[in-house]
Amino acid sequence: QVQLVESGGGLVQAGGSLRLSCAASGRVFASHAMGWFRQAPGKEREFVASLNWRGDSTQYADSVKGRFTISRDNARNTVYLQMDSLKPEDTAVYFCAADLKYNGPTYAGSYSSSDYAYWGQGTQVTVSS
Repeated sequence: QVQLVESGGGLVQAGGSLRLSCAASGRVFASHAMGWFRQAPGKEREFVASLNWRGDSTQYADSVKGRFTISRDNARNTVYLQMDSLKPEDTAVYFCAADLKYNGPTYAGSYSSSDYAYWGQGTQVTVSS
């Protein structure tokens, strides 16, 4: 069993920054890919970023590439999402998730939410214009 708890959300002005954290419990964390997704009101949940268990292979949605950075600290069982140059369209509830489908060293996670086995409760990010 893996439990995920996000934190770090809040209200920020456009152009500002936030860093989200996702603390994980369970021994599987360090050996699997992790991802961040977001869901805005009235929209489907969408992929934001993911990385492999070693933290050296990352992938991003085009909408956040160059502005967001995903990273992890396996010693602390935590994955991060640094969000810079925030825009009002980044407003959403952000979720972290664990992809237990594969555990290869280069597997950076799926783009599909249905491939993630465990989810946090989400943290609200609101960007004002």
